[in-house]
Amino acid sequence: MPKPVVAIPADFRTFDGNVWHATPHQYVRAAVEGSGVMTFLVPALETGNDADDILDRVDGVLVSGSRTNVHPSLYGKQATEADGPFDPGRDATSLPLIRRALERGVPLLAICRGIQELNVALGGTLASEIQDRPGMWDHRKPDVQKLDIAYGIRQKVIVKEGSSLASVLGTGEVQVNSLHRQAISEAAPRLAVEAVAEDGTIEAVSVIDAKAFAVGVQWHPEYWVGQDRPSSTLFQAFGDAVRAYAASKVTT
Repeated sequence: MPKPVVAIPADFRTFDGNVWHATPHQYVRAAVEGSGVMTFLVPALETGNDADDILDRVDGVLVSGSRTNVHPSLYGKQATEADGPFDPGRDATSLPLIRRALERGVPLLAICRGIQELNVALGGTLASEIQDRPGMWDHRKPDVQKLDIAYGIRQKVIVKEGSSLASVLGTGEVQVNSLHRQAISEAAPRLAVEAVAEDGTIEAVSVIDAKAFAVGVQWHPEYWVGQDRPSSTLFQAFGDAVRAYAASKVTT
């Protein structure tokens, strides 16, 4: 049986005057090495993608992080300069893909921007510049050149007892590398909070009554796959769910 395929929505980027549909290598590597799957990058098109046609061809969806943010108009807010930068092509690609993946029972892992897209796709809202709020920790990425330091595992989240994530990572404290300036404000009704930071920031969610694996995390497990146990375990669980889904398509 061939390896299952996971779709990764790309970003719309400009490099040296040329337009690219791109995604960071760390997500592709984590999927290939940590989940044991092949990957398919979905171009970030404002029009032209069909979620069902894409999902007909894949066995899972990995929604990556990005330097851009979900446009506030998609969760009922007026955009300000502080909310940017934006990527309308990414929004138009990811949100419908997330909704249809959940409806069809396609396994889903959403990371950083991905957890925020998951929340917005299901009717939740986001908060910007959370480090400026009283009592909040500074979750932003350190301004350093060395990526191992920038993505260093340096803070803890508390995984809730009885949660879906607890069955993968265990209950209680888990050390992570959460790097963000936006976060979930109002969680969507269909999302269960799975883990929080010490300052109360929502760091992980799952989809209530999901037909398959459907988890979002605010931190970056993809960076340390193969070196950090929780990071590797999460991608392994995603890969297991993807293989189970692929096998179910063969037998039906």
